[in-house]
Amino acid sequence: MHIVIIGNGISGITAARHIRKGSDYKITVVSSESDHFFSRTALMYIYMGHMKYEHTKPYEDSFWKKNRIGLKRAKVRAVVTASKSLVLEGGGALSYDKLIIASGSQPNRFGWPGQDLKGVQGLYSLQDLEALEVHAPDKKHCRRAVIVGGGLIGIELAEMLRSRDIPVTFLVRESSFWNGVLPEGESAMINEHIRQHHVDLRLGTNLKEILSDESGRARAVITDQDEEIECDLVGLTAGVRPNIGFLENSGIETDKGVLVDRYLQTNIRDVYAIGDCAQQRIPIGKRRAVEAVWYTGRMMGETLARTICGQDIEYKPGHWFNSAKFFDIEYQTYGWVSGSGRRDPKEQHFHWRHPNELLCLTIAYDVKTRKLLGINTFGIRLRHEVVDQWLAQELTIDQALERLGEANFDPEQYRRYEGDILQAFTSKTEQTL
Repeated sequence: MHIVIIGNGISGITAARHIRKGSDYKITVVSSESDHFFSRTALMYIYMGHMKYEHTKPYEDSFWKKNRIGLKRAKVRAVVTASKSLVLEGGGALSYDKLIIASGSQPNRFGWPGQDLKGVQGLYSLQDLEALEVHAPDKKHCRRAVIVGGGLIGIELAEMLRSRDIPVTFLVRESSFWNGVLPEGESAMINEHIRQHHVDLRLGTNLKEILSDESGRARAVITDQDEEIECDLVGLTAGVRPNIGFLENSGIETDKGVLVDRYLQTNIRDVYAIGDCAQQRIPIGKRRAVEAVWYTGRMMGETLARTICGQDIEYKPGHWFNSAKFFDIEYQTYGWVSGSGRRDPKEQHFHWRHPNELLCLTIAYDVKTRKLLGINTFGIRLRHEVVDQWLAQELTIDQALERLGEANFDPEQYRRYEGDILQAFTSKTEQTL
């Protein structure tokens, strides 16, 4: 049995490792990005000087040979399911018995004039990091950068560029940063934090065009307010989309991503898809059909490996969870806390913010039953397993607040805020009675 995996990100490599643990199958991982698996989320720290590339590789280079996981540096041009083979760019083919598509994402491009100029790029791959070193090595060679699109990748790129003292203008089409995801109070706090890091944040502003110099490199952008902003780098960070162009005419059904069932199987026998490129035919609960998240990719890889090894296991990701950083502020989300303008009338929010520091907590709950729906924290760490248990037990907001100290994961010498939060909630509740 030959298992071929397209993509050496967290999904594909997790699948490979767990297939090796549970079987003696031949495994080949195909990737054109890098020779070895590395932590994609650590790319920013290479640019910022906190890490070197070799530090982002969780396994020694000898690990792959030792565990009999073959690595092939190549780009897949097409998948021929009738003959169970891959056509590789530059010539050559690779046959498989079972195929796992874990090809990840690619940055969105919306047809902006000038989007293919030199100095215009996303931030997803190792090649993107290499291009950033060419176009924005320092503030002498990059007098200003313009970032287009307000999300996690955009704020990471802003932090990276500011670490080298490069001026940044940040174009965000929404009226407040990431307010489609974050509630109003949280989004407003992040607006403040971005500006405190000397980023020129332009809310309610869209990109209209990228202008070129005589050498074919970006020299300025035009906004939808007809303002021209000179720059040497344009970062396109308006989200990502599944990287599935090579599947055209393969017979594998796709929509936004590769369509899969709960077992991560496509419409073609022995062909599976996991990670950023996979799309659930029927979304799981409130989850999106496509989830470009590190931990769900890892879970898919482990789940599918068990199926490949003879234990048919459904993909059951459980309660939603994610974490990120906004410059200096750590963010965690558990369950469902709706953003501004997307909240169901039944979803009530209790929002607490520290009067002097950039710390806040938002708890979503059912207005009738008071059942806990989700928790967001900024600058306060909570234990994942504790909050996950609360959601499973369907605690009320009152019970969760009384037990908030159980979930606190901050170091021992950190100041604790549970008393302040509970007092604020009690005061608010009394005011509404």
